[in-house]
Amino acid sequence: MTTDNVEPAAGAECVREPDPSDSLRTFGAVVQALREHAGLSRVEFGEIVRFSKHTVESVELGRRMPDASFVERAEEALGNTGALRNSARFLTRGEAGLAAWFRQWARLERVAVSLCTYECRLVPGLLQSEGYARAVFEGTVPVAPDDQLESFMERRMERQRMLYERPTTPFSFIVEEHVFRRRSGDAGQMRELFDHVLELSAPRNVTLQIVPLEAGLHACLDGPLQLLETPKGQRLAYSEGQQNGRLISDPKEVSLLQQRYDTLRSQALNAQDSRGLLGRLRGEL
Repeated sequence: MTTDNVEPAAGAECVREPDPSDSLRTFGAVVQALREHAGLSRVEFGEIVRFSKHTVESVELGRRMPDASFVERAEEALGNTGALRNSARFLTRGEAGLAAWFRQWARLERVAVSLCTYECRLVPGLLQSEGYARAVFEGTVPVAPDDQLESFMERRMERQRMLYERPTTPFSFIVEEHVFRRRSGDAGQMRELFDHVLELSAPRNVTLQIVPLEAGLHACLDGPLQLLETPKGQRLAYSEGQQNGRLISDPKEVSLLQQRYDTLRSQALNAQDSRGLLGRLRGEL
């Protein structure tokens, strides 16, 4: 059997992924482990599944999304245990413009029945103006290439559509006052930011509270925090640091973080006073 001309004509699903997902890498590692356990080289395995050794390598390294024929033939060649066939159902492509550690949380955001966000570093991504978001991305180290920067911008603005498209989902934001006082551009860009935040926080299902400078120490000093509830009633949390993020599902830990968030709500300005403070900051420019 030869591997000449064995790449499928419907190869759209078998092209190189621009940004491999964790699930693709995991699936590929399982394929490689099973192949090696069977004592097959990539060339030998490729002949069996009728794909070139280059495609086999790309799948094993998580660089390609395997199509249905690859999965089925690999399953039959490697013991027919159902492991590959079942795990392939959970394969997802990487999402350009989102940090790898944030992708799972971003998918949960899309279906959440409620979302709470506390920020002490930056204006939350869901509230950022285009100019502010671009300034944030342009300031990253290492410097992002132009095409990647535009991908980041596209994803950031796409996420914000949730606030318009889901008018019955409660969105709660608590942000430190100093975040809005930090300059991210000239006066015009800052006014654009304040106007954007005021517009997005105007609907009844969106609540913005600001923690004033004089509030002092409070319950969420450990850092940024996000909380959500899934359609099935599960409560999850997410925390993020330098080059990493952590999805938290342990009920006790999530409950503790929810208590901290609820306590901070009572320490922050109410929604009306928060919007008033933003208006005053805008007027000071």
